[in-house]
Amino acid sequence: MAEPHSVDGPQEVVPQILCDTRVLTGQVPATLGALWNLAEPGRQLDVNFIHLPRGEHIKTHTEPDLDVLLFVVAGEGTVGIGMTGEPQHVAEGMLLWLPHGSTCSITAGDGGIHYLTVHRRPGMQIRPRPDQPAKPELPH
Repeated sequence: MAEPHSVDGPQEVVPQILCDTRVLTGQVPATLGALWNLAEPGRQLDVNFIHLPRGEHIKTHTEPDLDVLLFVVAGEGTVGIGMTGEPQHVAEGMLLWLPHGSTCSITAGDGGIHYLTVHRRPGMQIRPRPDQPAKPELPH
């Protein structure tokens, strides 16, 4: 992705296709972990495409500062919710919100699991553009 500003002056920032998750889910890597991540300079998001083979897991962990979206692209598994690890079945097409401060674990099912995580980069803040007034908060 083009940087909004460069040595030569401002450049147009344009959307771009980054990957085809159908191709990534067709890969059968020998190890678990990230098959792809967003690495474009100047980005304000961190995005990871993760594969866990059958029975593999991500240990119980807590993200203290960032909300994370987890989207199950293919396969199925179990998310352990909270400190007790109460099992919650997840499958293709499900979208989970992992609010900051929450605790979870992830275990792949019989066919493994492919999922995408998305969160803002640490230290980034959402604020209005300098040339636009702030929008008032909507009542809940």
